[in-house]
Amino acid sequence: MSKSEQSSPEFKEIHIHNPKNKIKESKGYKVFTFFNTLIMIFIAFVTLYPFLYLVSQSFTSEQAIYAGHTGLIPEGFNIKTYIYVVTRNDYEFLKYYLNTIIYTLIGTVLSLFFSCMLAYPLSKTKLKINKILSPFVIFTMYFGGGLIANYVLMLKLELKNSMWGFILPMLISTYYVILMRSFFMSIPKDLEEAGEIDGLNKFGVFWHIARPLSTPIIATMTLFYAVMYWNNWFNAKLYLQDKAKWPVAYFLQTIIRGAGASDPDAQQMSANIKSCAMVLTVLPIICVYPAIQKYYVQGMMLGGVKE
Repeated sequence: MSKSEQSSPEFKEIHIHNPKNKIKESKGYKVFTFFNTLIMIFIAFVTLYPFLYLVSQSFTSEQAIYAGHTGLIPEGFNIKTYIYVVTRNDYEFLKYYLNTIIYTLIGTVLSLFFSCMLAYPLSKTKLKINKILSPFVIFTMYFGGGLIANYVLMLKLELKNSMWGFILPMLISTYYVILMRSFFMSIPKDLEEAGEIDGLNKFGVFWHIARPLSTPIIATMTLFYAVMYWNNWFNAKLYLQDKAKWPVAYFLQTIIRGAGASDPDAQQMSANIKSCAMVLTVLPIICVYPAIQKYYVQGMMLGGVKE
């Protein structure tokens, strides 16, 4: 419709006398919406309650915890535990936090790269090598060498007490690779064939076509891998004897394990030191999640392939 037609008196008259149609909500629909909202609020509260309780307990005084006066509102508010954890031994907590950030960034990038490089070829059923490679990949999800074999392997590769000894054992998750493979298989082949016609090689098709369309699964795997590296402390216990290379998760685990043992300060705060450690560990992931969660519900593409 042209601008002259829109500015005509007839158009204005029609526009005025034809307001936007509003859908009338029935009583049944209003009742459903009301109870659905109540149920969602209840589920959200049940989900958030444990974390809110931990946060409250971490700020509650030791006397209140000993007396059993803990709830969603801290009693005898104090930050003594946080100060103790962060400032002990010349701020070593911040050094461990820096180690964890480095391990998480490097590990997540490498895990995403190698997982994509494995999952994308596996999604091509026409590749003859997949008849051997696919069963082999799935086999590793159910059977492994075991803890002793992995430890001996790290010793033979001389990766003990190094960053790579912490990262490499978690580099590729078979389960995540299978998820990515399923997503890549859902990408229309017509788009990839169009890219090949335009002169793209196989890697170019992946980088310029498959990768942009796979933003939801890549964002999801980014969060999963980041959480895996951030929370892992067992590899540090096995392979990192140098205390300066510890991640924050293992440092906090040693604090929790030693609370109430030999350190008088830790003994005094043993009631809420565990909740403080959990809050400090999970807080960065909570800050990152809102930036990624939108991709969970995002569609694979805005358009479609018309046949």
